[in-house]
Amino acid sequence: MSALQQRLADPDAEVRRIAILDLQYSDEDDFVPLLVKPLADTNAGVRAEAARVLEGYEEDEAVTALVDLLRDPDEAARQAAADTLAELKEPGMGSHLLAALEDADPFVRASAFRAMRALRREESYAPALASLDHADARVRREAVGVLGYLRKPAAVPRLAEIAARDADAEVRRISIGALGYSTDISVLPSLVRALQDESWQVREEAAATIGKIGIAAGAPELVRALGDEYWQVALKAARSLGRLKSRDAVEPLIALLGHKISNLRKEVVIALGELADPRAIVPLEGMLQDADPDVRKLTRLALTSIQAKAA
Repeated sequence: MSALQQRLADPDAEVRRIAILDLQYSDEDDFVPLLVKPLADTNAGVRAEAARVLEGYEEDEAVTALVDLLRDPDEAARQAAADTLAELKEPGMGSHLLAALEDADPFVRASAFRAMRALRREESYAPALASLDHADARVRREAVGVLGYLRKPAAVPRLAEIAARDADAEVRRISIGALGYSTDISVLPSLVRALQDESWQVREEAAATIGKIGIAAGAPELVRALGDEYWQVALKAARSLGRLKSRDAVEPLIALLGHKISNLRKEVVIALGELADPRAIVPLEGMLQDADPDVRKLTRLALTSIQAKAA
């Protein structure tokens, strides 16, 4: 037994924990098995440390043990397991998570969906769809995330419904974002409704999603969103209006060139450049003296774009 392995078996929990940290920089042959054993250590801190150090080591034994650790009585230990599982990249590892997608414990279930999201396993579709009505918002959030990654057209109506009615603002926001893969104009009513949501983060996501999908019919609502009390919403609305080439947005966008937030001014300048409408030339020329150098740079590019189109 090596000196490091002896430290991993030391009676002192702090010695064992530090040994785990040292293990990742060692040349031990059986690296992963040596880390899996501490996942069942009597000390919660040791279990959590082992879970954290296992990030990036995608082996069956390790993933199975981490899934078991999701049920740990210690919050830090189970959260460490959830965070490490969320970094999985190999789709094959998803096989160890399938049963947890229907676990009775909301934390276990939500963590399994979170880990499954980037793996894009077809088997996660039905459990995710069924979990959209789960009582725990954490589960609904992660289930929506899975559906957004799987990008199945059949899920669009349910996502639109959740975006409109879920009690949790974050669930609504994630659902709106997930609709970004759809090209179905039937989602527009849900997106327009979201532009009036009480949560500005939901309104911001809706303004961005209309532009991503490219629904030109949503332009009038985006023009109204330029007047939102939160500049973040107006910024995404400006970005989307530029993408949609909405000529009706030119004057409302020009009105925002004097906004105190430079990030919003930048986005407005970009949008006006995309629209390439001659009406914006004189107002944009005034922006060449803006206090923000990025605004001035973007203004020059926008003017070049408009003048090139005019020529």
